[in-house]
Amino acid sequence: MKRTFTYNILPENDGCILRDFLRQKGFSRHILVGMKPHNDSILLNGERPFLSHILHTGDILTVTLRDEVSSEKILPVELPLSILYEDEDILVLNKPADMPIHPSQGNYDNTLANAVAWYYQQKGETFVYRCINRLDRDTTGVLVLAKNALSAALLSNMMQKRQIHRTYLAVVEGIPPFEGIVDAPIGRVCDSTIERQVDFQHGERAVTHYRLLKSRGDYSLVQLNLETGRTHQIRVHMKHIGHPLPGDFLYNPNYQDFQRQPLHSWKLEFLHPITKEALTFQAPLPEDMR
Repeated sequence: MKRTFTYNILPENDGCILRDFLRQKGFSRHILVGMKPHNDSILLNGERPFLSHILHTGDILTVTLRDEVSSEKILPVELPLSILYEDEDILVLNKPADMPIHPSQGNYDNTLANAVAWYYQQKGETFVYRCINRLDRDTTGVLVLAKNALSAALLSNMMQKRQIHRTYLAVVEGIPPFEGIVDAPIGRVCDSTIERQVDFQHGERAVTHYRLLKSRGDYSLVQLNLETGRTHQIRVHMKHIGHPLPGDFLYNPNYQDFQRQPLHSWKLEFLHPITKEALTFQAPLPEDMR
């Protein structure tokens, strides 16, 4: 897969060093090193420049990124793939339940990564798997992938700065207060690689905002927004306040009405990493949660 960016040098960048200009645009040292083998990766007015070159108003800079080899150890497999949006820089998907996002021990050919690899293999394109927001195996909903190294670097930086806004929907047991904030640090359970718990002594800060949307019988539908992104944050926090998600094999294995934790990544809001356009993506509530 190849992606070319074209920059017209404006008066405010006159006199800027090329290397500094590229770094301002998000091209990290790692990305620049990866472009070295190709003579036409960086062209200034049609010629290959030194990174120390001084830019001038009216210069035309073209930068080409290439993924010549697809991600290793990801077997292309024909699996369901629900695409919400795609352009040259990002791929936005609606992930189903019971699908890990990447291969791991015991999950080599049943993951979202396998499905994406198949999709691009059928298009005759290479693809490096760059997942930006991670979802648990049984969590459904919106997930974004970066299609090139620059969009990946920019989106990852946005995630770190909390500039990608995530809204979740969950079914919980009981009827919680209409709205609230759970501010409780989360840490790893001793002797477990995956289980987490509220740990006021050793945990990392974790903040979840929730709002009650609807109740029916023994369950409620709540909307959740995260200030932080700790592993299993919603599942741990809702259990902490006495309203766990049913069907959760780790934190509440009550399978009477749900066969998986009913947690859904409903909406993602962020600026496009390249165009800076404001984007909003929503995934409809899955049938078991309806």
